[in-house]
Amino acid sequence: MEYVNYEEFKKMDMRVGTIREVTPVPDTDKLLKCIVDFGETEEVGEEGEEKAVQPKFRQIVSGIREFFPEYEKLVGKQVLYIVNLEPRMIKGIESQGMLMAVDGANGNPVFMTPEVEVNPGTKIR
Repeated sequence: MEYVNYEEFKKMDMRVGTIREVTPVPDTDKLLKCIVDFGETEEVGEEGEEKAVQPKFRQIVSGIREFFPEYEKLVGKQVLYIVNLEPRMIKGIESQGMLMAVDGANGNPVFMTPEVEVNPGTKIR
């Protein structure tokens, strides 16, 4: 096992995200693209006009499709993610984080989820 020191560990930004949309990645059997709410916002509008604030969601690609044939049921689920990984292109889609899960007894992924609903973007400590 390779150890990391506490300072390295503290660099990881882990947050709870609420899945808002799920679609299969074309031409793959394993990948799903999730649109995830981390409570972030962004200003939108033309220069010189009053800016409006709207939710800003992230897209995260995960290799979980084979385990969730009814992937639409993932919408609304709160799951733990690492959000400060460098974005990575997967099958032409930018993935902006990583889903956290453990292997269940049957080998299927089990999501790390809060015991009760929390605000999207809640930090793990």
